[in-house]
Amino acid sequence: MSLRHHRDFRLLWVGDTISQFGSTIGRTALPLLAAGALAATPLEMGLLTAANTAAFLLIGLPAGVWVDRVRRRPLMLTADFVRAALMLSIPVAWWLGTLTFAHLVVVALLVGAATVMFDVAYQSYLPSLVGRDQLVEGNSKLTASHSMAAVSGPAAAGGVAQFVGMANGILATGVGYVCSALFLLRIRTEEPAPRAADRTGLVSEIAEGLRFVFGNRSLRAIVGTTGTANFFDGVSLAVLVLFLARDLGLSDGVIGLLLGSAGLGSVLGALTVHRWHRRWGQIRVIWLSLLVTQPFGLLLPLAGDGWRLAFVVVADLFLAYGAIVYNIAQVSYRQAICPDHLLGRMNASIRFVVWGALPLGGLAGGLLGTQVGVLATLWVALIGRAISPVWVVFSPLRTAHDPVTTAGDAEPVK
Repeated sequence: MSLRHHRDFRLLWVGDTISQFGSTIGRTALPLLAAGALAATPLEMGLLTAANTAAFLLIGLPAGVWVDRVRRRPLMLTADFVRAALMLSIPVAWWLGTLTFAHLVVVALLVGAATVMFDVAYQSYLPSLVGRDQLVEGNSKLTASHSMAAVSGPAAAGGVAQFVGMANGILATGVGYVCSALFLLRIRTEEPAPRAADRTGLVSEIAEGLRFVFGNRSLRAIVGTTGTANFFDGVSLAVLVLFLARDLGLSDGVIGLLLGSAGLGSVLGALTVHRWHRRWGQIRVIWLSLLVTQPFGLLLPLAGDGWRLAFVVVADLFLAYGAIVYNIAQVSYRQAICPDHLLGRMNASIRFVVWGALPLGGLAGGLLGTQVGVLATLWVALIGRAISPVWVVFSPLRTAHDPVTTAGDAEPVK
């Protein structure tokens, strides 16, 4: 039966869609607000980029243990309400005339911490909600909604900046998190009771998750590819808005529209991922999707006035398209081969590395942009993205068969 008829999945789907729309506006609004109203430098933009994902390095590993010890839906609810309160503090500070760059950095850090808990819980919650045999469909539908938000969010953020001010637009982010929580509250599916904490303690439990991930050659390759791509994505994010706003002289509204092209690529990826799976198989898609799409990113630094703005659209569209097809395939693969009691720690261990690479990339991008300039930094970032698939191309995934859909029924690819 299609998940369209699954009531509780629909509630998760709708709530998450609203939340993602608000989050996308927030991710676009914060750097625009910093670069415009607060006149941030390249180094400060790098710090803000790093702050958004620093929590994956700071609490990423223990988060997996905590998620495995508690019921996951209440944890997601708490994370939503915390994120809403933090984001709403930005327009309040703006109205009072007290908003500073430091305020943005602190909010980004704390929202990032709540997002770590939500995301690890969410990826660990989905198998118990829909069953492992429907993971690809569930991940595809949720990713399609995320992608629709990515299409409209940047454009909406740019429009808001033009007409009512960027700080006011961040209201939508806070409201989105509240709506997500309200839909989660209506889910009726009974979640399995969490396991009892091991007597061996936090460090031992973290180590068990790390052993599962890094003892598997295929998971190691996925971590290598995703971490490399995210690091160079962080480098790019640190200077991209500066490139568009200062080097090309574009307005906030135009920047929002151009960044929305990445969302369009994400939508297309989510809508066509089943065709990739039918034609090539889930595992082959993991490496093939990036190999044929990421080189298009090298068009981005070639963008300029007039028709050359199209290079931004084409580059963002292909980068996002390949990333979405890849992520749906590799996340579904990870969920399918992992025992339920390790899902939180497996997801957290992988996210610790791959999302922890983002703030490091942001800092590197800020420093590199200061030393060699914005354009040269973009070239470094996009070349790095293009070579990121090398890990999965030269791994057992290149010749492996698709796994069965129930963890433990077959030996996972190593």
